[in-house]
Amino acid sequence: MKRPANRFLLKPLNLAVIAGLCVPAATALAQSEEDKVIEEVVATGTRLKGTASAVMQERKNQAFVADIMGAEQISRTGDGDAASALRRVTGLTLVDGKFIYVRGLGERYSSTQLNGASVPSPDPTRNVIPLDLFPADIIESLSVQKSFSPSMPASFGGGNVDVRLKSIPTESVLNFSLSTGYNSENSDNGLTYNGGDDDWLGKDDGTRAAPEAILERWESKDFLDNLDQATALDLFSQVKRSYGPKEDSIGPDAGFSLTAGDSVDLTDKWRVGYLLTSAYDSETEVSQEYELQQADRVQDDIIISRFFDEINTTERTVQWSTLLNLGIDYDRKHRIDYSLIVLNDTKDEISEKFGHTENLSVSEGVRIRDMEVQYEERTLYTNQFKGMHTFPELNFAGLDWYYSLGRSVRYAPGSMEARFIIEDQDQDGLFGGSDPISLIDAQTAGRYSFQNLHDRVENYGYNFNYPMTLGRWETEFKFGADFVTKTRTAENRRFDVNTLAFANREDLLGDNFGDILSDDVLANGEFNDNRPIIRDTTIAGDDYVAGQKLDAYYFEADFFFDNKWRFTGGVRWEDFRQVVAPFDPRSNQIDIDDEADRSQLAFEEDAFYPALALTYFLNDDMQLRASVGETVVRPDLREVSSATYIDPLTEFPIAGTPGLKTTDIVNYDLRWEWYREAGNNLSVALFYKDMTSPIESVQSPAQDGPPLIRIANAESGEVLGVEVEFLQGLEIFGDGIWDNLFTSGNITISDSEIVLDRQNIVEQTGVSTAITNTTRRLTGHSEYVVNLQLGYDSDNGEHSASLVYNVFGERILIPGIDGFDDNYEKPFHSLDTVYKYYPDFNTTITLKLKNILGEEKEIEFEDTLLRSETKGTEISLSYKYNF
Repeated sequence: MKRPANRFLLKPLNLAVIAGLCVPAATALAQSEEDKVIEEVVATGTRLKGTASAVMQERKNQAFVADIMGAEQISRTGDGDAASALRRVTGLTLVDGKFIYVRGLGERYSSTQLNGASVPSPDPTRNVIPLDLFPADIIESLSVQKSFSPSMPASFGGGNVDVRLKSIPTESVLNFSLSTGYNSENSDNGLTYNGGDDDWLGKDDGTRAAPEAILERWESKDFLDNLDQATALDLFSQVKRSYGPKEDSIGPDAGFSLTAGDSVDLTDKWRVGYLLTSAYDSETEVSQEYELQQADRVQDDIIISRFFDEINTTERTVQWSTLLNLGIDYDRKHRIDYSLIVLNDTKDEISEKFGHTENLSVSEGVRIRDMEVQYEERTLYTNQFKGMHTFPELNFAGLDWYYSLGRSVRYAPGSMEARFIIEDQDQDGLFGGSDPISLIDAQTAGRYSFQNLHDRVENYGYNFNYPMTLGRWETEFKFGADFVTKTRTAENRRFDVNTLAFANREDLLGDNFGDILSDDVLANGEFNDNRPIIRDTTIAGDDYVAGQKLDAYYFEADFFFDNKWRFTGGVRWEDFRQVVAPFDPRSNQIDIDDEADRSQLAFEEDAFYPALALTYFLNDDMQLRASVGETVVRPDLREVSSATYIDPLTEFPIAGTPGLKTTDIVNYDLRWEWYREAGNNLSVALFYKDMTSPIESVQSPAQDGPPLIRIANAESGEVLGVEVEFLQGLEIFGDGIWDNLFTSGNITISDSEIVLDRQNIVEQTGVSTAITNTTRRLTGHSEYVVNLQLGYDSDNGEHSASLVYNVFGERILIPGIDGFDDNYEKPFHSLDTVYKYYPDFNTTITLKLKNILGEEKEIEFEDTLLRSETKGTEISLSYKYNF
């Protein structure tokens, strides 16, 4: 069966909504005139400190506070993608392996760019792009600008992350690498099920997708409501049911990459080049988890009423990427580059959960067993053009321009879940062995979900800069524009399996979903005619269409006085428009009747955002810089829709709030920097952020199931802290081994506070929130972040090693209600080591150990465990050869 890549069509009304909304210089080449014989000169230095010098030089030259991480630094720490690498940057923490929190502010407070351009997100729950999509092999550098400058998007509070991909090389490049790895948690058998033939490619071959007959009914608005039993059985017989699970041994991880590139001179003035890199990686992770869903308080005691105390999960990820760069250069003054980026990340997870609910517990002589399969493909396609032009005849004025068109797709055709009941037949309080197990007899014994999300982002702009010299003043004026148009369509279909359709409950006995509901049973079993075996549970708001349009213009001026002072300032003007429209899938009409509520789904604002920076050069290698800037944080697309969605981080349902306000932020930064010999450096920074109406998460009391999280505005908020960063060779302690060692790291200590008003939040969200702490830290904020590294480089250059440590302080993930304290993610002490061996000039062998301490991920409240997940220790080995 062919995969139905996009069966949910964009309807005319959706188009109408969107239509209404949208009313570094090239490397110079040098050649000596004649060959000369010179004495051999040997330069020594560590690999990291050599590349760090270049990175530090770029950071030193920035007018506004920024941190930059180069490709060699990423390789040194052994991180596999942009998200993992960025947690090494000062003040940054990683959440869910995908999203970066800058200075304790959630991902909504940071903007992400790819090669300086906006790109779409394939994550349906967030407006920002998951940074784990970008493998380390294609990254040239990562730039995190922490203070606002007019040339960057004004919609950020913590910082702007720019993922810079590799460009065409200055010389011929051809290499390949192979890798394999294993996780200590995979030593026992893991859970598997019968998937598709193309799973190794990260592609569903149609096995999990909804069958053609059901897709046709959904498209024609003939939903699976009130079916007669014969039709229901016929439709369900075409759906995949053989999900298992079963236990099997887990093989090792595997990956490879191939890179080829070159640049040649066509004439004295024309030069062309290309770079092609492709990579593939397949990993499997087995974990044991714990999940508390509801707790009750009886006087001073906490009673656990709904939980899963034994969860076995196996997650397989398949990632592949392709990057193609083409470039042409004329006379080292004009250059045009084209980039094609294709990234795919597929997650295939199966879990088996054992636990209790209020009505199904040990006291009732039963225990529940849930099995769940989650399968999703996230794909990003981006085409980018950019030009860089220098005009010597105009005092070396420069013009840069870019055009980016990106599309992201999240295709989730295979999510299903089912619930079983284990009876304590011998009443010994133990479950297993000969105790009978059966599929639960209920309307919601199983559920199938089919989801599709499409994002499209078009971004283009230009920047013109003009330098001037006026006596002791060196100046540069810059102005430009930035235009972004984003559209999103999302559709979700689901149906439930109703086992009340069975006339004989004994037919539900067994622990395998596919066997209980086999083709033979569906064809020959006894069923109740008035209870169809499947019923459509697609609800209003499962479909939505959204769009954004941003027009921005900026002016910036940079003044150097007497090589001692630098004054930089400017202003950005943004005109922002956004609309989000939830639809009733059965009627394709907007799912809001009240005109006043409908008006809250559209948002428009325009404002000026100024920024000013001052740098004082204490001497050639030391400087003091200060900056202030005004920025804004706007709600995500889903956060202004009342539709409910599941947060993959907490697995709690989240509902947006129409009429959500934007957050205004005033940012203050002060940093002292000392750049010393051989890449050694030291910096100390102070920062403060004053926030008006910060966007925050609040919790509503649970009815049946996990609590509902709502998005609302707090009254005010602030963040303040200090950052220290350093890199130092240990030769200061003496000769010998000390010459080969260096240490680097960063420490951030900060605090935050928001003030919430219960009544205002009730009025804004329309539901009771029963907030426990009306004054607390920001969600996701850690009071400290520590990154430390001890590095070694051998004298002969054949060996290098790093020991890397990272930890973040506890942070609120779920705010508390009903007198319960906030839920905190506990510190995770990550200790990794990377060893590299260079047996010859062309070969690199890398050995990595991750999470050596075997830490677990834990979330707690009042010393009570809410979530836990084992992570295991990973070991990997890779071989790279340069031709």
